[in-house]
Amino acid sequence: MKAKLLAAGIAAVFAAPAMAQSSVTIYGIADAGVMYVNNGGGDSKVKLVSGIADGSRLGFRGTEDMGGGYKAIFNLEARVELDNGKQQTGNLSSNQTMALTEGLTYTLPAAAGGAATAAKLLAGVQAALNPAVNVNINNALFDRTSMVGLVTPAGAILLGRMYTPGYEVLAAGDVFESGTAAGWGGIVGGTGGLLTAGVSIRSDKSVQYRIETPNGVKAALMYGFEKSGYVGMDKRTWGANVRYVANGWDVGLGYNYGTDQVGEKGLVTTTLAGSYSTGPWKIFAGVHEQKNPNSVIIRYAMDTLAPTFAGFGTTLGPILSAQTRAALQRNFNLDAISYQAGFHYRMGQGRVMASIVRQDDKRADASDATQYGLGYDYNLSKRTDVYLIGAYIKNENDGQYAIGAASASGGFTAKPGMSSKGVQIGMRHRF
Repeated sequence: MKAKLLAAGIAAVFAAPAMAQSSVTIYGIADAGVMYVNNGGGDSKVKLVSGIADGSRLGFRGTEDMGGGYKAIFNLEARVELDNGKQQTGNLSSNQTMALTEGLTYTLPAAAGGAATAAKLLAGVQAALNPAVNVNINNALFDRTSMVGLVTPAGAILLGRMYTPGYEVLAAGDVFESGTAAGWGGIVGGTGGLLTAGVSIRSDKSVQYRIETPNGVKAALMYGFEKSGYVGMDKRTWGANVRYVANGWDVGLGYNYGTDQVGEKGLVTTTLAGSYSTGPWKIFAGVHEQKNPNSVIIRYAMDTLAPTFAGFGTTLGPILSAQTRAALQRNFNLDAISYQAGFHYRMGQGRVMASIVRQDDKRADASDATQYGLGYDYNLSKRTDVYLIGAYIKNENDGQYAIGAASASGGFTAKPGMSSKGVQIGMRHRF
């Protein structure tokens, strides 16, 4: 009898895959538009931009229902830049920032090249901190998401590259839904643009546990192993969130903690944000605290520049290296709080969107910025919409924030304290 039961059990296990229901979906977003912007300097005022309201993408999503509340799932999502067909991009503005080398000067003796060589060295360091590509620097095929997971009656376990818990809360509370010239993230971070990012959007090499309850409570817990984080350089990361999504509410609290390459405290964020829908109105509000005393980019930059300093010999080289590290440590330091408030108002097949964002820089130079955004989004069909967005950023002190888009950072104005203003008109198709 026992032998028969064992044989039946083995047969059931091997038969399960054949009986399971599985499916794979190919999906994506094609989004592009024209942008007029005034950032000063030699930066072009009219641009064709991919991914204004939403980053253009191509994705594959699959599920296998194994019964009993168990499902195997996967998601692979690739970035697509419609303007050139590539998977990498840089700042929308061609202007550079000197904020990351502010206060840095080199003095070289005549034997080492004197003032001319010192000026050339400084220019080289400044250029190294203004890379042409700053999104998907590893040129990954599935840069947006690459994940496999198991859904169980007690929650879901996911492994791979995924959105962080803290960013999920920020995105859910963003009036412009993480895109356009008026997106909340446009002025979140330091004066060095994406090199001083104020939120970790995704994390490599991570495992995540997620749960949803029938009463609208959702929660997530994530841990990132070595070489995790948004650019895959953190020693380790972790994060958590809890959200309530029901009865018109979508509110949450999220926390992310990152470290640098040797485990020192890195980018740490706390986000409280959400929205409330009633009738044609959807009201948004949020606050986002961001601190980064030890950016992973500092060690990355110093390793990249090490051969340059070594070329000045064993006496002068270490002095130049120490001066550079001190400047980067000072200028990469991030300590700020961001506030956002705004609304949607639906009118037929369209909606009006408006928001105000304030980046309150707590550092000594107080490079604050205020962003104003107004837009209209009209649905041509269930899958296709067109939009018109206007934004204005008022920079203060060393602030050089420039209006951006979902797929790319705006970059910088020509000079510190200069405002950035522009209009975007585009089309988005979901398939």
